[in-house]
Amino acid sequence: MAFPTPAAFRALSEQAAIREAERNRALEKLRQTQETFRLLVNGVTDYAIFMLDPNGCVSTWNTGAERLKGYSEKEILHRHFSVFYTPEDRDAGLPARVLETARRDGRYAGEGWRVRKDGTRFWANIVVHPLYDRTGRL
Repeated sequence: MAFPTPAAFRALSEQAAIREAERNRALEKLRQTQETFRLLVNGVTDYAIFMLDPNGCVSTWNTGAERLKGYSEKEILHRHFSVFYTPEDRDAGLPARVLETARRDGRYAGEGWRVRKDGTRFWANIVVHPLYDRTGRL
């Protein structure tokens, strides 16, 4: 079995160091982009911006959502978004129809009464957009 010469070993080591530096720069840029996005979304306090998992459970929560709906992030994460709907709308299956329409049509837009944590109702305009990854998975 042949072993690399010292010159070949140095060249490989230099290439590995260059690739590692490029990888670290890319990771730092990604971290900065994610932090900028987080600051942007959390800076919006007049709108509830949050994400749902494919089952309709809350997976992200911004400060506007906390202010408008009354739930802290810790309280609402992993709970189904139907908690924001009136009992009448839940009984009529509206939350499921919202998700189905968004999946089928690529968007749901509507308005209606929603419920805060303290039980008070408020009129809301809502938009639900499904987000898909590169493989087409929701």
